[in-house]
Order: sequence, then structure tokens, then C-alpha cells
Amino acid sequence: MTVSSVLEKLRGSLRPAQLDHEETTLIEALGRYAAEDVKCPHDLPGFDRAAVDGFAIHAEDSFGASPTNPIELRVVGRVEAGASPDTVPTISRGEAVLIFTGAPLPRGADAVLMAEHCTQLGEIVQVRRQVRPTENVSRRGEDYMAGETIIRRGTRLKPWHIAALASTGRTRIRVLRRLRVGILSTGSELVEPGQSPAPGQVVNSSKPMLICLAIQEGCEPVDLGTLPDDIDLIRSRLSEGLGRCDTIITTGGSSVGEKDLVPEAVSGLPGARFIAHGIRMRPGRPTGVAIAAQKPIFLLSGFPVAALAGFDALVRPTIHYLRGTRPEPQATVRGVLSRRVSNHAGTRSYLRVRVIATPDGCLVEPLMLTGSGLLSTLTKANGLLVMDEATEGYDEGQVVEVQLIDNLWHANGDADEFL
Repeated sequence: MTVSSVLEKLRGSLRPAQLDHEETTLIEALGRYAAEDVKCPHDLPGFDRAAVDGFAIHAEDSFGASPTNPIELRVVGRVEAGASPDTVPTISRGEAVLIFTGAPLPRGADAVLMAEHCTQLGEIVQVRRQVRPTENVSRRGEDYMAGETIIRRGTRLKPWHIAALASTGRTRIRVLRRLRVGILSTGSELVEPGQSPAPGQVVNSSKPMLICLAIQEGCEPVDLGTLPDDIDLIRSRLSEGLGRCDTIITTGGSSVGEKDLVPEAVSGLPGARFIAHGIRMRPGRPTGVAIAAQKPIFLLSGFPVAALAGFDALVRPTIHYLRGTRPEPQATVRGVLSRRVSNHAGTRSYLRVRVIATPDGCLVEPLMLTGSGLLSTLTKANGLLVMDEATEGYDEGQVVEVQLIDNLWHANGDADEFL
């Protein structure tokens, strides 16, 4: 099955999770998803205020002013930031008030003349530039109007969202509970990081990566451990994980070899059914997707690059579907291919590439090594060239769009440096 058809069947078989809400402080809410629409309780700013230091005036009093033809106005007071709008003076035509950034605009004034464009001589200010009405004035409600939506439900909260909430006087907000993503690794050859592998064993690198990917997606990872190739142990741990988690990811044992026991272990779960086993993607062709206890289970390759491709193609969009949120946009860049690349018919491929900025634009260099177990193809790459099922390949010199996974590199003589 294609990636898109698998996702379509998944969405038709699953219901979005009814996530509980929890209230947090604004700082603790950073990176969480809002569980409510937040409306502004009052106009922001709550009064007309000066946007610069200078003099509050009637704009018409400056018409015709120039460096060679200054207009003189009488200074009748001053207003500093923090003053109450009820205490500011009222000005008449021909008058001006010294004002500072953020201070309430005097009644009768409709513009602020920047200090650089005038000269104060005692009680007189010489105006050397004309201003239009509302110039250098931040109007009441200019930022947010009372009742205007500041944050929509499902928004992933960034530092500027926190600032906007704080500006209304709020100190707390309701956020969605984090989706719990269980991660289970299988394979008798695996040992955990920190353990010394015996001959023939390897350190499990896919599970820490998937834990970090889950965290990046705003989820709570649940480490379900690393198990040997024992079908009863695997099935028991899956059953336990379904009781604790909203979705489960397994790594390893997903193909059709004698020791690939995970599909059989999943099939033995009560009510389990497979959406797909074998997906048209490279790397990660043996990937499987099943549903048990109304929760999705993703059977990913034990090889880290293939596991990353499976997470990107299937797990990430499903997480957002369950949570009722949208994936965040990913940075892309367009560049010229340095050599021809081909794709298997009907397969979605994730090609690791190196994007180098040159004076003539970006150059896209596919890495020569492409093995799905080679982590160096990720750490030495800074981009992924995704070829969909309808793409047979790209020719040398063709312009392609690359999904960035790291900084651009800059070609500087014989040495490459980060931009």
C-alpha cells in the first residue's frame, strides 16, 4: 500500500482522542497545545499612546513645516509613560505637549512629532517637519480589540503566544494532555545505551531517537523497553502498553523472516487487525500498521533511518489526527541536483542529501551511502529529498525542493562552513 492510502484507512478507522485538559502557568505551557480559544478581555492598548519620544500636537498645526520654514508651537505640559489617561492635559490648536514613548496621548492631540524633527526653546517648540493625523500614535485596540481571538484551540504555544497571553493579564491557560506514545524495541541482538555489547550485539539507537521525536511532537514518550525475540514477551508488553498509551511504536521484527515475530504478536492481541503490512516507501518497506483496542500500532524497522522515515510518513500525521492539531510547517529550500537520482516505481523515497549554499544558489548533493542502518547518512546530511510514488527520479541539474533537517552549508574554498 502507498503511504497516502494507509493514512486514509487509518483516519477512517480511528477517532480523534478525547484528551483531558490541564491548567498550567504560562511558562509551563510553552510547547503545549492550547485546549481553549482565548479572547482578549479588553482593548490592547487600552488607550491611545505615543509610539515615539517627541511632542503631541494637532497634525494640522504642522502642515507646511520644513527645516527652512519651521512652525512654532507653545509647550503646555509633559506626559510620561505610566501616567493615567485621566490625568493628561488637553491641548488646543497651536499647542504641544512633551511626551514619551508609551505615554497616554493628550486629549485634543492626534499625532506625535518625533523629537528629531523639532527643537525646544523654553516654552516654544520649533516644528521642522509636518506629520499626518495618527502618525507615531499607537491607537486604542490597535494590537487586539476586546473580544478578538488571541489563541485558537489546538495552537502549539510559542514564546510570542505566551507574551500575548501575558499582555492581557492572564497567568494560566488550559492545555491538552500530552498524547502518550509507547516505544518498544525488539531483537535479541540489542542492548541498551550504556551497556557493553557482546560479540554479535549492537546498541539500540532507534529507541532513543524515537523517544526524542515523540517529545518534539509534544507527546509524552513511554519507554516499553527492549525485548528479545520472544513472541509471548512481546505480546504481553504490547498488551500492557495499550493500557497505558494512546499509540505504540515498535522497532525491529516487522518483516517476514523467522525471527520477525512482532506482526504475529500484534495479531494475537484481542480485536487486533492490520491496516497494512508492507508499505511502498524506501527505506522502511517492511513497515506495518495495525489497530488494537482502538489504538494505532506502528511496526517500524529496527534500522534508525528507516524508523525515522516511518515516523515522518505515518506516525507524525497520525499523532496530529488523534490530537486534533496540525503539523507545523517544515523548512524547505530549492536547489540544483548535482547528479541524477532514481526512484522505484510507486514508492515514496527519502533520500538524504547535503545542501550547500553557493553564490549561484543552492547545490543539492545526494549522499553516496544510503543504507537504512547508517546513522551517518543523517548526521552528514542536512536535508531530505522526498520523492513521491509518482516520481521516477530527477535529472542532474534539475531544481528540486528539499526538506531541511539542519543548517545550510556554505561553500568557502576547499572548506565548508555553517552559514
